[in-house]
Amino acid sequence: MARLALKLKAERFKKDHFAAVAKGNDVKKRLFSSKVYNRCKRCGRVKGYMRKFELCRICFRELANQGLIMGIRKSSW
Repeated sequence: MARLALKLKAERFKKDHFAAVAKGNDVKKRLFSSKVYNRCKRCGRVKGYMRKFELCRICFRELANQGLIMGIRKSSW
């Protein structure tokens, strides 16, 4: 539950931040871009985030092993 709340808070913050930037407002006084976190879309984890897939390393591995991510295959030699 706590991760879901943090995830929603981060999404709301991003939305407000980018809306202020688009309007041309002085964002530095109001919002700080360093507070914007990348979170896993599946579980809300902050650490081990992969930008390309928008997933954390754990969710990425689970989905890749199930074959649900296109173009990703477990290598073996």
